[in-house]
Amino acid sequence: MTNTANKIALVTGGSRGLGKDMALQLAKKGFDVILTYQTKSESAQEVVNQIKNSGNKAFAIQLDVANANSFDQFVQTLSTTLKNEFQSETISALVNNAGVGTYATFADTTMEQFDSMVNIHLKGPYFLTQKLLPVIQDGGSIVNISSGLARFSYAGYAAYAIMKAGIESLSRYQAQELGARRIRVNTIAPGAIETDFGGGAIRDNKELNDMVASSTALGRVGLPDDIGSVAAFLCSDESKWINAQRIEVAGGVHI
Repeated sequence: MTNTANKIALVTGGSRGLGKDMALQLAKKGFDVILTYQTKSESAQEVVNQIKNSGNKAFAIQLDVANANSFDQFVQTLSTTLKNEFQSETISALVNNAGVGTYATFADTTMEQFDSMVNIHLKGPYFLTQKLLPVIQDGGSIVNISSGLARFSYAGYAAYAIMKAGIESLSRYQAQELGARRIRVNTIAPGAIETDFGGGAIRDNKELNDMVASSTALGRVGLPDDIGSVAAFLCSDESKWINAQRIEVAGGVHI
């Protein structure tokens, strides 16, 4: 397979954590990859270089998903990048992964924290995907990233979790309305993962890590490479008849 024939995937927040592994796993499946980063340009370039070293094309573009007013300019930059770097006008897969967490009890959550979660996790994916519709191929795939916290509850995550519940609903509406273009839309809901997300609490706090592991049927918390391969599968033709589904990738936590 020549690179010019490869399908192209766009992964937001692809410079670290889950997004990095998604980008690398997509490349393993033969995709060329465009990834976005907010501030970590060096980290993003390292991922790009890894993908290029594997024989695929890759490129990184700066994007702040919290700033919906920047999306028109981003789509212009993306279109130019597709033409110049990939000799293409479209992408075949979009993974809405970028995000950060916030920790505050319901009683203590500020409007600023709440609005930040809306902008990053709900408004961002909603309108970014809307702006990207002309660039996504008919028959393409969209993967939205939710969280196990949309199904089960831990104190302190209300603002974050209800945005993810909204994303799960959005995915079903997108699948319904984009079905005429044969665009599939699915949701991945990761459980607790050892990354720097949320300050690295799951990774670095042994008591918290052990508590989650003890609540999980497979007896451990998740690792980034538990998630990326699922995203790559949902972007590929191997999952061509999976649509409007929420797939929890959490090892069987709180069954």
